[in-house]
Amino acid sequence: MAIPFLSLNSQHTAVRSEVLSAIAEVYDKQWYVLGEQVEAFEREYSIFNHTNYTIGVANGLDALHLSLAALGVQAGDEVIVPSNTYIATWLAVSYLGAVPVPVEPDPLTYNLDPTRLEAAITARTKGIMPVHLYGQACEMSLIMEVARKHGLWVVEDNAQAQGASFNGQLTGSFGQVNGTSFYPGKNLGAIGDAGAVTTNGDLLAAKIRTLRNYGSQQKYYNEVIGYNSRLDELQAAVLRVKLRQLPEWTAQRQQVAAYYHQYLSAVEGLSLPKVADGATHVYHLYVVRTARRDALQQHLTQANIGTLIHYPVPPHRQQAYAHLHAPSGAYPLAEELAATSLSLPMWPGITEAQVIEVATAVRNFLQA
Repeated sequence: MAIPFLSLNSQHTAVRSEVLSAIAEVYDKQWYVLGEQVEAFEREYSIFNHTNYTIGVANGLDALHLSLAALGVQAGDEVIVPSNTYIATWLAVSYLGAVPVPVEPDPLTYNLDPTRLEAAITARTKGIMPVHLYGQACEMSLIMEVARKHGLWVVEDNAQAQGASFNGQLTGSFGQVNGTSFYPGKNLGAIGDAGAVTTNGDLLAAKIRTLRNYGSQQKYYNEVIGYNSRLDELQAAVLRVKLRQLPEWTAQRQQVAAYYHQYLSAVEGLSLPKVADGATHVYHLYVVRTARRDALQQHLTQANIGTLIHYPVPPHRQQAYAHLHAPSGAYPLAEELAATSLSLPMWPGITEAQVIEVATAVRNFLQA
């Protein structure tokens, strides 16, 4: 039987009746934008994430963009970003005319390497955007220490790591402002695009609320040039139901990762995820590395096992960033990760037997 890269069946089955009831309630009340469901979700997610404020927005990229806008990022400012990340992190910087400055990852955890940050700081550097990649918390204590030392702000890209923590503090609660995504495939996924900003700052929260709603706090009165980026009522209603299940789904993901560790730990030529001291991992993705990545992916495809590559082209090699004139080899760790990483099937509900089947196929190929 085929094993897909991602299946939402188990999650959807568990909450189907509650989700449909929540959708029907929104439909019947006929209030679809910035209503009681959004307000309730914002309160509940703030409690979950241990932050004072959550502001629902249209998607994860908007969450990052509005976070930077609220901090006053301007054209010519420099923002430190990981060299290996989904391009949305860089795009949020570019939207404001600022310059993304890549910093290489720790080759074991794949997260931004705090020891490389200071070398990237210039007089134009305004902040740092760590990405909790694949679901593992960055080493936030060191990142925050560098930021404080140099008077920089921090915006966390928490799109893949809801519920992860570093030294007991949840991701999405370290930075001055932080963005997250509720894209359907995320650990906490809506049934369409959705996102949120988290912050402990009163003024920053007020700025985000104004920016997401046409630059307006009062209808038809616009204080600043804003945007239309509002979490809608239907998505908020769905997310409220799913949020109650997130701790259980996270535990399931961590158990699946433990199975992979168990059945793949002795495979020569295969690197498994390593979790940094003090960090937790919620396994949005289970990413392995091998020099034979492309051939392994083809082998697994032939065995009806789904995989994905996150991400085949690092941002500095994308045509969209050709203007940065970064030559091939400028960021060798990012390029190595792009050439060797493979994401194996991971979702709440995948069984130990299915993990064994995947692991057996991987082992048989690499040990042949």
